[in-house]
Amino acid sequence: MIAGSIDDEATMAIQSTPETTQVNGVTCDSPVDENDRILSIQSHVAYGYVGGKAAVFPLQCIGYDVDVVNTVNFSNHTGYERFGGTRASAEELASIFKMMDEIGLLSPHRLLTGYIPNAAALEVVKELAQKLKSRNPHLIYLMDPVLGDSGKLYVSQDVIPIYKVMFSFATIITPNWFEVETLTGVPLLSLSALHNALSILHKHVQHVIISSIPLQPWLSKILPETMQPPASADNQQAYLLCISSSRTIGTSSHSTVHARLVPLIAGYFSGVGDLFSALALGHFNPSPTPSDSKPHSVTQTPLSFAAAAALHKTHSILEFTNAFAARLPPEDRTTTDDELDAAEPVRKLKRMRGRELRLVQGQHILREEWREGQGKDLQFWDGFWDSF
Repeated sequence: MIAGSIDDEATMAIQSTPETTQVNGVTCDSPVDENDRILSIQSHVAYGYVGGKAAVFPLQCIGYDVDVVNTVNFSNHTGYERFGGTRASAEELASIFKMMDEIGLLSPHRLLTGYIPNAAALEVVKELAQKLKSRNPHLIYLMDPVLGDSGKLYVSQDVIPIYKVMFSFATIITPNWFEVETLTGVPLLSLSALHNALSILHKHVQHVIISSIPLQPWLSKILPETMQPPASADNQQAYLLCISSSRTIGTSSHSTVHARLVPLIAGYFSGVGDLFSALALGHFNPSPTPSDSKPHSVTQTPLSFAAAAALHKTHSILEFTNAFAARLPPEDRTTTDDELDAAEPVRKLKRMRGRELRLVQGQHILREEWREGQGKDLQFWDGFWDSF
């Protein structure tokens, strides 16, 4: 009787079609192919949501099976300053990949890579990506070249040339502004610099998403009027720009560029880039067909569609997390102060804990079906290449 009751409730809560699923009244995305499997290779933490912990659950929420290989196993993310655990060696990663291959478990349709701890480990991942791409030229590989942020490297310099070689295997890359500068050697200080950086990246990879660029005066000056912050916006409000750029292979034409601003949410949040990259991969459909339930209009590309979904859902999760943090007791939501944090380490620990992404509690955001034309699309940047 108990089992029957559970089954009845499940039947009422979940209604499926081949393209979508409804869970408690929310229409959710499902992959076009139910066998569309993702191999995720990135960091892991026991507590909190960064790396694979910020990527795997969201991908499962939109219907993907995800195989997981951890490049590090830490107690918590490094923003806490105190953490313990181990980094996977190149030999350990190679052993895992070898065994998966030998027993027929290494045939993903999509590949996602994030933080890799050192050059030796990255070489192993590079060899794997090359092998998978040679076996399946249609493999969709999203490479998040996790190097650093805000002008600071998280990794050693010797991984940079390896990432540059790996561009040729990637379908999509998702660097932030600092990683773009590091990988191209071009400081992003003008439209011509942005042109040069994208041109360098597109020599090797078809699809580029610059996940975030702070809206500085030079960038504000060149943005089309339709992309500018609303006239009613607070002058003190900071913004970030997300750019998608897709280039047609085999042509000499410039890439198609889309962009959208979002308000910067103040505070230190970890795992945001990992979440964004996972959602971008999950929502990317490179070859929509007329029968596809998620068609792209002439103003959108498959990449801009995926980037828009990832940007909207990531920003919504951040708003949801920030609202939770704002309701915590004052001692758990202190502002960043290096001197006070050094004198009282538990102060920072409480603040970090309160700002962990609320993925489980916000899973309704992740599961929501994404369709073009909801007012959150990236906008086509008409004339972007005119002065190049």
